[in-house]
Amino acid sequence: MTSAAPAFAPAPVQDDVRPIERMNIVVAGHVDHGKSTIIGRLLADTGSLPEGKIEQIRELCARTARPFEYAFLLDALKDERSQGITIDSARVFFTSPRRTYVIIDAPGHIEFLKNMVSGAARAEAAFLVIDAREGIRENSRRHGYLMGMLGIRQVAVLINKMDLVDHEERVFEALLEEYAEFLAAVGVAPAAFIPVSGAHGDNLVGPSDAMPWYTGPSALEVLDGFSPAPPATASAFRMPVQDVYKFTAGGDDRRIVAGTVESGTLRVGDTVVFHPSGKRSRVRSIEAFNRGPQHSARAGQATGFTLDEQIYVARGQVAAREGETAPHAATRLSVSLFWLGRAAFVPGRDYALKLGTARVTARLESVERVIDASDLRITEHKPQVDRHDVADCVLRLRTPIALDLVDDLATTSRFVLVDDYEISGGGIVRGVLDEAFAAGRAAGEADDGAVVWLTGLSGSGKSTIADRVATDLRARGHRVELLDGDAMREVFPTGFTREDRHEHNRRMAFLASRLEHHGVIVLASFVSPYRASRAFARSLTRRFIEVHVATPLEECERRDVKGLYARARRGEITGFTGLDDPYEPPEAAELTIDTRGTSVDEASRRILERLGVA
Repeated sequence: MTSAAPAFAPAPVQDDVRPIERMNIVVAGHVDHGKSTIIGRLLADTGSLPEGKIEQIRELCARTARPFEYAFLLDALKDERSQGITIDSARVFFTSPRRTYVIIDAPGHIEFLKNMVSGAARAEAAFLVIDAREGIRENSRRHGYLMGMLGIRQVAVLINKMDLVDHEERVFEALLEEYAEFLAAVGVAPAAFIPVSGAHGDNLVGPSDAMPWYTGPSALEVLDGFSPAPPATASAFRMPVQDVYKFTAGGDDRRIVAGTVESGTLRVGDTVVFHPSGKRSRVRSIEAFNRGPQHSARAGQATGFTLDEQIYVARGQVAAREGETAPHAATRLSVSLFWLGRAAFVPGRDYALKLGTARVTARLESVERVIDASDLRITEHKPQVDRHDVADCVLRLRTPIALDLVDDLATTSRFVLVDDYEISGGGIVRGVLDEAFAAGRAAGEADDGAVVWLTGLSGSGKSTIADRVATDLRARGHRVELLDGDAMREVFPTGFTREDRHEHNRRMAFLASRLEHHGVIVLASFVSPYRASRAFARSLTRRFIEVHVATPLEECERRDVKGLYARARRGEITGFTGLDDPYEPPEAAELTIDTRGTSVDEASRRILERLGVA
């Protein structure tokens, strides 16, 4: 009964055309169902092995009194990857008349998930391997479910070891019917079910005389008929910021924003927007290590660029091009995940979520449902996610993160979860739940909220300016909140060591970012003497305006409104900023105001102009 095999028409290929494409495929299946044998046979039958390799392995098997197996080819080549052969511990390469294939071997469901979620194995297609004699097993179902979960739509099922069941058509048909029903339930529609024998090469590269009842395509024909994924350069530009490098030698004042381009292209002159902060600037130059002048950067390249305006950008921000679809920025996520940790994934505990270069604290808010990937049994609202569970969950993040949904851009939707320094789970983002925040950004309303951070020495005039700006903003109908250093210390008393000051500023920064998130303009008036503290505050916010109230020390000490300088000079106060504790002035503040020559009214007007509400 050959009609059960789906119809398939491989794309025509000219024999004299050299391969011009590359496709990544993953081979998955239960333990001992023959994945390595199939891969070894494909390497051999497509002429992709180094010359003499098969003979070498046959001689080794004869010397050690072991029967030759094609799986040994894969193991031997992995051992020789350091000798220049183009095979490593995770990938092997073979070539058909149509294209070059990179096969990603998946020895088990845990390794498969780690590779797929991290994006290291960007599979465009998959072989699911089932032992005809042993039948469908737990990992057969689990791998099938993960294919659907991770969006791999080009799938073929290889019913292997048909030689061990006497090439019986009825065995093949029974497995086809059972597994097709399961895959349909998880949204996977295989292009073909193919009866094969990895040991004998049946139906892998060409037809098999042993199974004349099967008239469908060979495994290689199925692969050659699959469509490669659109090039990553065709998607919207995304570059997670890895670091910012500052140069000073020889008058070089560049700040290079560096990272790896995940998708899209960037050119000199483009305007980039950093998410979730919303900061933007124009690209002045594209930089590359040990390469000449560059005019563009594209997906897959490690690169850097400089900006016309020296804005502060933190690691973990995602650069996107203005005018293209923007990533989401959210703190509540709807996700599908697979949990691998020894301890269960539970509410009430802090975990680290890593997506791109960003790392944020995350908590499990709720478990919507848990799916047993082997039989699709569903448990609604389970209190926790146990080891090897697949679950749909809601996660709450401590700070916003930039990301895409899996249906929009898979690369920047994949995350991993870290528990006690170990990767314990991972998954994909299916939706964002704080839609008001996301919708406001999409509509260009992100500037409703802002954090104006006034920093300077004690007595410089920070609080006086903040009070006037608050009055002027309220008169214009804006929601405003004042955070003043003295007032906040009454509520949150702390010491004055460097560590105490830094921790206090971190807490105030988080509070300011939460208020900004809800559309409030926050006027934060703190000495905040350390650049690292202010940089942390900037990294939490969408719109951060650093105002350096740069009144000199001698003028602040002359005013000495609170009598603190006099007490510090008498030794009654130690660690006083500007005297025996350093003040690190901003290097690139949005505004600098010296109150010796600037009135309070003028200072307020300048800040309102910067906010765009003057």
